[in-house]
Amino acid sequence: MVARAVLGRVLVHDARGGRCAGRIVEVEAYLGARDPASHAFRGRTARNAVMFGPPGHAYIYFTYGMHHCLNLVTGREGVAAAVLIRALEPLEGIARMARRRGLGVPLERLARGPGCVARALGLDRRHDGLDLVGGSLWIEDAPAVRPGPIVCGPRIGISVAIDRPWRYWVAGHPCVSAGGRARDEATRGTEAGLRR
Repeated sequence: MVARAVLGRVLVHDARGGRCAGRIVEVEAYLGARDPASHAFRGRTARNAVMFGPPGHAYIYFTYGMHHCLNLVTGREGVAAAVLIRALEPLEGIARMARRRGLGVPLERLARGPGCVARALGLDRRHDGLDLVGGSLWIEDAPAVRPGPIVCGPRIGISVAIDRPWRYWVAGHPCVSAGGRARDEATRGTEAGLRR
């Protein structure tokens, strides 16, 4: 599954204002027509069209009238699937991220939560559909570095299909959202136990 595979990889946005990068430490998977929590569950719309492929593009949506959220499109063309980036460990362009998020935000909270990820990287609806292979936003072609085991649990911030354990994070990482850190002790589904 792509969601587990991207954990520990470095996401880069190289824009006119400068380059920012962070290690992916928390994600959620959304599986289109099979997933009532997915934006694509009821079919293609102008808002979710990017989710229907081709894969390897950014799907960025605006929610709650205040947050942009970044997803990686992962399904084959015509089949909607995406991975929501929930948290990053800031690695590069940290001062730039801090200015976007607000001075005084602790390092571990600069890109904790999907809205914070997009804001820290300077992403909004103008970046919807960006090619993750040949554009200004990409995942570095380098091995994943995971300073802890991968664990899984229910997705958060949704009201349907909440029982599906399609949220993955690096256990014990300080940049993971509170729900993940609280479950590190309670959830013992490690990477070895997740192979299905």
